[in-house]
Amino acid sequence: MTKEEKRLDRLNELLFALPVDNMPMTLSELDGYVTGVLACPEMIPPSEWLPEVWGETGDAQFPDQKAAEETIGAVMEHYNSVAGTMTRSLWIEPIYEVDPNSDETLWEPWVDGFTLAMRLRPEAWENLLDLADDETRATMIFMMALQDIYTGNSKFTDDEIDEIDLEAPDLIPNCVATILHQSRPELAGAVPANRSSKPHKATLRPGRNDPCSCGSDRKYKLCCGRH
Repeated sequence: MTKEEKRLDRLNELLFALPVDNMPMTLSELDGYVTGVLACPEMIPPSEWLPEVWGETGDAQFPDQKAAEETIGAVMEHYNSVAGTMTRSLWIEPIYEVDPNSDETLWEPWVDGFTLAMRLRPEAWENLLDLADDETRATMIFMMALQDIYTGNSKFTDDEIDEIDLEAPDLIPNCVATILHQSRPELAGAVPANRSSKPHKATLRPGRNDPCSCGSDRKYKLCCGRH
């Protein structure tokens, strides 16, 4: 296991340790979220975007100072890692969740995180959409269409959604690169063409009412999800 894989695994563990009832972000959601924060035309301070990571209340409920420092440090380290990647090439490699049963790549949590970040500065993104060239405008609309698919509000047919579902993991990095050319023009670097990302296999967080994976026959929220 590489140093980067160990870093991501530890970050994943720290996010899992947050109170599940508060619905904190998974690793994939966080990756999409910090990408959206960094892609925004306006600077967003950590004091504003960090609370969203901890969940619905914005309160992480850390058990002690050591846990707080390690978790916040790990999140900020990932933020800086994504920022460094953008600065070098405008190219990001999204961290997608992977269904352990079907090995299916799940892009939806990543997109959900990205669009949540967009909602932190809606006017900035609306202005960018108004001023963008046709390619960037179409790309931004496509990203919003992905979120509509995830939330069940899409107007696409089932066949069209199935096709998009297969293509989305490879299209998303290109979409982000296209957006960055307009939203963050100060970033320098050539965008590699047609690179396929290799998603880090982030562990899926079970649903609160799903059977616990430990085999206790109890619901996750009443078993391992309580810890």
